[in-house]
Amino acid sequence: MHEADFWLRMERALGTAYSRAWSETVVMSDLGGRTVLEALRAGVPCKAVWLSVWRQLELPDTQR
Repeated sequence: MHEADFWLRMERALGTAYSRAWSETVVMSDLGGRTVLEALRAGVPCKAVWLSVWRQLELPDTQR
């Protein structure tokens, strides 16, 4: 997954403005206690970050 695809999925799930704020503030244990942005900057693959977000938000399987 490319980062542009990741952000499109985030925007679909949370909206444009909130997805950015959420990704900067919510600390996720399965990302090693990092936020989405911190994980992406640390080199965690976008697909792995998305799966963590997907689980955290309890999104439907169709958005996996």
